[in-house]
Amino acid sequence: MDRRNFLGNMAAAPLLMQGARKPFNIVYLHSHDTGRYIQPYGHPVPTPNLQKLASEGILFRNAYSGAPTCSPSRAALLTGQPSHTSGMLGLAHRGFTLHDYNQHLLHTLRPAGYYSALCGVQHIARDPKTIGYDEVIPVKNTHCAFVAPAAANFLKNSPKQPFYIEIGFQETHRVYAEPGPQEDVRYCQPPPTVPDTPETRLDFASYKATARLMDDAVGVVLKQLEASGLADNTLVISTTDHGIAFPAMKCNLTDQGWGVLLMMRGPAGFKGGKVCDAMVSQLDIYPTLCELLNLERPSWLTGKSIMPVMRGDAKEINDQVFGEVTYHAAYEPKRAIRTHRYKYIRHFGGRKTPVLPNCDDGPSKSLWLSYDWKNQPVAEERLYDLVFDPLEHNNLATDHALSSTLTDLRGRMDTWMKSTADPLLHGPVPLPPGAVSNDVNGVSPQDRPTA
Repeated sequence: MDRRNFLGNMAAAPLLMQGARKPFNIVYLHSHDTGRYIQPYGHPVPTPNLQKLASEGILFRNAYSGAPTCSPSRAALLTGQPSHTSGMLGLAHRGFTLHDYNQHLLHTLRPAGYYSALCGVQHIARDPKTIGYDEVIPVKNTHCAFVAPAAANFLKNSPKQPFYIEIGFQETHRVYAEPGPQEDVRYCQPPPTVPDTPETRLDFASYKATARLMDDAVGVVLKQLEASGLADNTLVISTTDHGIAFPAMKCNLTDQGWGVLLMMRGPAGFKGGKVCDAMVSQLDIYPTLCELLNLERPSWLTGKSIMPVMRGDAKEINDQVFGEVTYHAAYEPKRAIRTHRYKYIRHFGGRKTPVLPNCDDGPSKSLWLSYDWKNQPVAEERLYDLVFDPLEHNNLATDHALSSTLTDLRGRMDTWMKSTADPLLHGPVPLPPGAVSNDVNGVSPQDRPTA
């Protein structure tokens, strides 16, 4: 669609509801597998452009995705509902889909006059045309080197406002870049889920090199917003899908796997270099935009607007958030509830050992495998006290002193699963027609999947 004619074509469409606020542009800027391992969260991973964004906007220190896997996480954010409710129970490139692509955020923004565009990663449909963007910007591939300049060109020649654009980078997904002089392996500290060894130091140095490339690309986008005079009237939502691709992180319901970076900068109070400690979910982004733009809230949304916290009317909007995994490379059904103090994780299906294909290949995984990771026990239920055990190492599910807490969290999870029509309530979840999954007894996600 010709951007110049877009608003003219939309002239007959209803704009905002009565009492609407002035529309602003929306840039959804997202990376792959970054968790919170960037400079603004205190990690020794230099990301000066993301640091600048944080210092000018609002940084959420306690944000969680809907799922610690790629497509389900993005589906939860973009439809405002649990991924099992939306239908995205696994990875889009392996055959999983949304039940209804009209539930995507862009279809709520479109009647308000928004032009929608995609540049780079989307990962909720095999063919992005399925989703319904007004424009899919052509790129050679979804790596930063190609996505950032294409996105900048869009911003330089943007349609009449308002517009909504998704800018998705393949980085920091594996395979990582080679460490440069900035990433001296000798002085690199790996994440706390793996031991400090030459292999893991090299692995994390490679992650840092990839994060540097991703941050450079963020800088290209942010600088073009400034150069085009769009920054003041553009809400930038910067986030990622889940934790980094190290053992016990990505595809795990610990905070190291489920916690995500989230920074927002722009109109409606998202300014000033402030830090928000309220517990929020990516499912809360959609209803927040509905409130900000005074759009009618779709009936399927389950998240909450964060604006009461932003206005200072409340310290929290959530006393609990939920996460899930059903399929990643292989089937590994599990659900979790997190409160401010406790985390409860339940595995379904009776498996007692790790599902190795659900950890991306790399030096840290190879190290764990060399120490017989495949036979490490996995408990059916896990309960953690996040105050005294923030790394979630001490499973308290059998501690009689916490039996009432365990019962309470079990009940809350059951209520959530019922209210959101979780298919796990009816037993093992079969693959949808045409989808593929790896053997749960395999080792690598690169192994040939089966139907």
